[in-house]
Amino acid sequence: MSSLPPTLSTHSLTYTFQNHSTGLSNISLDLPARSRTLLIGANGAGKTTLLRLLAGKRLAPEGSIQVSGVDPFKKTPEGVTYLGLEWVLNAIVRTDIGVDELLRSVGGDTYPERRDELVGVLDIDTSWRMHAVSDGERRRVQLAMGLIRPWRVLLLDEITVDLDVWSRAQFLGFLRRETEGRDCTVVYATHILDNLAEWPTHLVHMHLGTVKAWGPAEEMLKEVEKKDADEGDGVVGVAGNSKLGELVLRWLRDDLKERGPRSQHKRGPEGWTYAVTGLGGYGFEPKGSDGDKE
Repeated sequence: MSSLPPTLSTHSLTYTFQNHSTGLSNISLDLPARSRTLLIGANGAGKTTLLRLLAGKRLAPEGSIQVSGVDPFKKTPEGVTYLGLEWVLNAIVRTDIGVDELLRSVGGDTYPERRDELVGVLDIDTSWRMHAVSDGERRRVQLAMGLIRPWRVLLLDEITVDLDVWSRAQFLGFLRRETEGRDCTVVYATHILDNLAEWPTHLVHMHLGTVKAWGPAEEMLKEVEKKDADEGDGVVGVAGNSKLGELVLRWLRDDLKERGPRSQHKRGPEGWTYAVTGLGGYGFEPKGSDGDKE
């Protein structure tokens, strides 16, 4: 395993899709080792595009991305794991195959303690057959498969959307213990803020392919002022919102006001992030395919 710290940084990162529409514009970030970062933004803000670039799934301009000190496209750093929603759509994971067999195929017997912990955390029945389970149960298996091998950088794209509240809370607790107990880093894009009030160390606010703000969560949450009454829209300032939830609601409300109708902004949709052919491995096209060339 690499001795370089699992940091992530981008410098003036701009990305253009094959159809010449803009995906990301001038993004600069510096996320430290052992951080747990939430990517926050409306649908189509660029979160998926950024995560896939960090994972080395797309070719970025030279010098614009460093993951554990290297360009993730040119030299894949050790221990980088990317998990996205499209895995459950892969026909292979809907066939009559057992969970034990799948876990064994990704190193379950090599890391039995981690395997057993993840099976417990995610409440998996190892006798399940994949053609006979729900999408939420498939998602649990995906997470276990992706995390059995000790990772150093974990990139999660809306990956807990199918989990029930208890399982998601258990999973987030597992990730927190990982970052506090060993040298690893998490970046997590999500719209679901339940049980996240004390979870992130850093926040990144994305809007229309740019980063409007980022930094330590503790500092960014200071901008939220407690108010007894709402702000007239029945959403922002409502009693019972967590401080994190209130901050995110304000961000998204202001983004919508700034953006106006989507039809006025001709950005590339997030769907361009995925190739239209090939579902190798966890559902991604091989690095170096034609789709990766700008």
